[in-house]
Amino acid sequence: MHRKVLRLSESFESIKDANLQLVMAASRELVEDPLKKCKERSKRWKIKSSYGDIGLTYGDDEAVAYVASRMPAVYSACHRVLREVRRRLPDFSPKRILDFGSGPGTALWAMRGVWPRSLERVNLVEPSKTMQRTCQSLLEDLKDLPVIHSYESIQALTRNIEKTDREHDLVIASYALGEIPSLKDRITVVRQLWDLTRDVLVLVEPGTPHGFDIIHQMRSHILWMANRKCRKNNGASNKACEDMQNSNNMMALRTGAFVIAPCSHDGPCPLAKSEKYCHFVQRLERTSSQRTYKRSKGESLRGFEDEKFCFVALRRGVRPQETWKFETDRQTIQEPEDLETDYEEQLLPEADEDISNEEPVSNNSDITDSDTDNGYNEEDEQVPADLGGGWGRIIFTPVRRGNRVTMDVCRSTKQDGSEGSFERIVISKMDNPDLHRQARKSLWGDLWPF
Repeated sequence: MHRKVLRLSESFESIKDANLQLVMAASRELVEDPLKKCKERSKRWKIKSSYGDIGLTYGDDEAVAYVASRMPAVYSACHRVLREVRRRLPDFSPKRILDFGSGPGTALWAMRGVWPRSLERVNLVEPSKTMQRTCQSLLEDLKDLPVIHSYESIQALTRNIEKTDREHDLVIASYALGEIPSLKDRITVVRQLWDLTRDVLVLVEPGTPHGFDIIHQMRSHILWMANRKCRKNNGASNKACEDMQNSNNMMALRTGAFVIAPCSHDGPCPLAKSEKYCHFVQRLERTSSQRTYKRSKGESLRGFEDEKFCFVALRRGVRPQETWKFETDRQTIQEPEDLETDYEEQLLPEADEDISNEEPVSNNSDITDSDTDNGYNEEDEQVPADLGGGWGRIIFTPVRRGNRVTMDVCRSTKQDGSEGSFERIVISKMDNPDLHRQARKSLWGDLWPF
């Protein structure tokens, strides 16, 4: 990858040299159309006065800088999210892919790492010609690539593809919706992406309050839209809608929607109106170039960085009705107001004298892709997690104190996954040694059975 970045920079320099030889032609074009240069560097998502107006431009220098500085972190977050999708859907092998806001092809690289042999056709939507050229340069000379087509907009995609070929097994929009400032335009884009989705839609945004708001809004809208369509097809009868979903017929599979990850339920987000926000962290090793230009003068720099991200993965159909792992809740549940999380110390190792003799527990963000085969460990492959509502998601780092492990968990409160809550659970070694042993191994972002 480092060599490709250098080669990309050199290719841009050669393009600049070639352009210098066309001064007279460029001058003539400038006289004939003085706004041409402005048009070429137009705002990235200003498509027919729609989908935002943010003034974000990508020239050659900006593209190289993005690849060198941001692409590794975005790739790491996308790879983590897609691994989670593969874990929840072990039989899912997407063939047709749509990557909205593809940039230099970051999500494509992540998909090739997670599903190296299933990809057949990839459609990239990227309005920046510079980013399209960057993506082509990075993929140059790679073997076993799927068929790749680039489009400037969703409209261009739909115009150039037959209606029967517009649906994709997997649609992903990573770090793109945040560049569209208007909520109305974001909803319009997501509705279009959902219409182009045959099976799974994945949305990834930075792990900030604003990124969480975007993910929460889009999640809520898709679920609301699916429920409304279901009621409309059944004469506004909730009972008829539930019966149709339980029957698992083709209409339900097409109109329904449920969350694959990170949520184990399809109800309103319990963190939406709180001071907390749902996000996760992926640790990655810094490249040599990053360590060079990010280091302050006279100060050392860590060899890694932590990328915070928010995401949601949705699937068409209805949530499977699986048996919960524990029929009764044997953990002690504290009041929600007792929840306290120090965001600045999420990734710091716990130091407790009472447990100093026990084996330390690594954080999930400490694990890089090179540590395990294809980003998985053996336990993940042997124990897949079903899609029922019997799993909760650990939010923030579990706190280990002596013989007790305290975890903040987002969980489903109903068997059908229609409602959820955010709770603090305490696992005591005295009450359940086996469960306590598993709790001590738990990490931020892991699933927890109920």
